[in-house]
Order: sequence, then C-alpha cells, then structure tokens
Amino acid sequence: MSEPDFDPFLAFRVLFRNGVSFVVIGGYAASVLGSPVVTGDLDICYARDADNLERLAAALRELGARLRGPGVPDDLPFQLDARTLQLGNSFAFTTSGGRLDALATPSGTAGFRDLEAGAVTVTIDDMTVRVANLDDLIRMKVASDRTKDREHLEWLRALRQETSDPD
Repeated sequence: MSEPDFDPFLAFRVLFRNGVSFVVIGGYAASVLGSPVVTGDLDICYARDADNLERLAAALRELGARLRGPGVPDDLPFQLDARTLQLGNSFAFTTSGGRLDALATPSGTAGFRDLEAGAVTVTIDDMTVRVANLDDLIRMKVASDRTKDREHLEWLRALRQETSDPD
C-alpha cells in the first residue's frame, strides 16, 4: 500500500478544526524555524488532559490514521480513542496527510506544558501554530541521541548561534 503524500497543512487544518492542543516538534518544527533539513513527516507533542485526548482521537480518526512502523501490518486492529492515547506515550501514524507522529512526552522534556511554555507562534498557511523553540528542539535531539538526531544537531546549533548573534 502506497503512503499518502506529505501534506502538513491538511493535518493542521484537521487538528485545529477539532480543537487539539499541540506543539509542533521534530524536523518540521526545525525547518519552520530556518533549518535546511528537509522532513517528510509531522511530529507533534499533545496535551494529555482527557478533553484534549478525545479531540486528538477524533482528529486522527478524521485523518484516517493507521499505526505504522517496522513490523506493523496495515490491517493491525487498533482502537483509536482517548483511552488508547492515554495508555501510550508515542504513536507513529500514516494519515491522509502523510506520516504524523504524536508524542506525549518527547525525550528530554516534561511534555506539552514544558514545550508550550517556550513555544513560538508562527503562521503556516494562514493558521497560527505553536512550534517548539530552537533550545527545546536541541534539548530533544540531545536526549534522544539517535544517529539522525546527532546530524540534525549541527544544523540546529548553527541556527541557534546565527539567531543569537547581535547584528
């Protein structure tokens, strides 16, 4: 089964329409803040309160979310509801807008409130979106310590240096 084209604007519209509280993290957040690293998925950190979990589950169902990952068959039975989201911490989905990863507590953080406190507001396709700041993106990459994250760290640190230098 082929994967849908990456369309973060579709995902944002559905998340907003459903009133989901989230912060954009990962490679897409880095590119929004100026990183040249190209990403093909959308990563979000979501609030874990009961109402938001209901709204997130509804948005994911509207996006036709299916679990993805190594060894995950397309027809794997999966109950996409608030209880399932509450029981887990990290979900990788294929949606009608492409790949979307939803994390409750990204590595190196205390979750949504931690990231939302320092998030920056940006306009993406006429939508106001909260995006993790560079320091938080760096903190998450350092904590996850994956090979691809170590490579992205160089770009993020260079961008941090560039944006913190006085003109």
